[in-house]
Amino acid sequence: MHYKKCNTVDPQINYVSSGTMQDWWKISLLLSIFGFLKELRPSEPFIYEFLIDDRWRNVTEEQVNQEVFPIGTYSYLAHLVLMFLITDLCRYKPLIVLLGASGIVIWGMLLWTETLLELQILEVFYGTFYGAEVAYYTYIYAKVDKDYFQQVSSHTRAAILAGRAISGILAQLLISLSLMNYRDLNYITFSAMILATIWSLFLPSVKKSIYFHREEAYAQPFCAKIRTAFYLMTSHFINSFSNKHVIKWSLWFALSTCGYIQVQTYMQPLWTSIVNDSDQPIFNGAVEAVLTVLGFLGALLAGVMKIDWKTKGELVMTVCSLLQGFLMLFASRTEYIILCYVCYIAFGAFYHFMITIVSSQIAKYIKDESYGLVFGINTFFALSFQTILTLVVVTRVWDLH
Repeated sequence: MHYKKCNTVDPQINYVSSGTMQDWWKISLLLSIFGFLKELRPSEPFIYEFLIDDRWRNVTEEQVNQEVFPIGTYSYLAHLVLMFLITDLCRYKPLIVLLGASGIVIWGMLLWTETLLELQILEVFYGTFYGAEVAYYTYIYAKVDKDYFQQVSSHTRAAILAGRAISGILAQLLISLSLMNYRDLNYITFSAMILATIWSLFLPSVKKSIYFHREEAYAQPFCAKIRTAFYLMTSHFINSFSNKHVIKWSLWFALSTCGYIQVQTYMQPLWTSIVNDSDQPIFNGAVEAVLTVLGFLGALLAGVMKIDWKTKGELVMTVCSLLQGFLMLFASRTEYIILCYVCYIAFGAFYHFMITIVSSQIAKYIKDESYGLVFGINTFFALSFQTILTLVVVTRVWDLH
């Protein structure tokens, strides 16, 4: 609703049944369509305008910023911990179905509730929605042989980006041409969530997983499986984070992701304060579409640049981070909405460029089986930093006003 998942958890799993090797393209298609549908959310670029509009909801701007958005942050963190622990145990698919079902609840409540309390309850389900996405990104590699990882990754990534870009373009056209209002956009998102949930039911079940359902552990009692799973997790954690390069890049990953999510969460309120005129056209949807495309190009650029990231990576990261900071400082001070849009787009493009480099550097120093664990832990720390930032800066600073 007010922030978007950054797709930072991208684990790779080596366990696959022989039947899925020849049907990888079918699974890729199923996953890609689900990914497209779950990202088809044209209501999100204008969600803040919808929430504070007294035609549909009886809440103020201060209540949304101080009493609603922070709950989403806390809920996301709590759900990520829970989902990360049970995704492997539940073997992915049930949580993917839960992802779609929570989307139905969220946008159903957005359409047919009005009070502050109901909006706060909605934010709890938002944590479920984003937390359950870890199952989707894990499932991608659980049913396909690793020889096809690159193809499946590119297909699903393209589908997700297409869903985001189309959402932004569609939202902007419908609002600019006065074909729909802010509330009506939620009907499209609500319908997409229903379709995504139905589609998720057709995903093949997963029999094997990294920790709780290993092939050699089939005959073990449940308690023995639990002990084995946590032993493996501990072993992967120690092996990964005993490397100083993994620690360095993971810290950068967490801090960068924290900043990006925080900016996305509170950028729409900033735009609204700058415009401050209901008659003036706004271009939130177009901005999100442009950011999606430029973010994709930035990630591609990072992948093809011939630079020794081990020796020069820190300099590049430092320069990009400083530029991001100046962009946000300028965006917070300018009175011109177009300049604020440009700063936001540039900030996001830098993030996608940097996070691609950082993720690849982390992957070089860890084993394949540890990808999910390491990136899950990094995302947890990113959300922990965001929670602290929300508590210390957002809620306390607004209390002073």
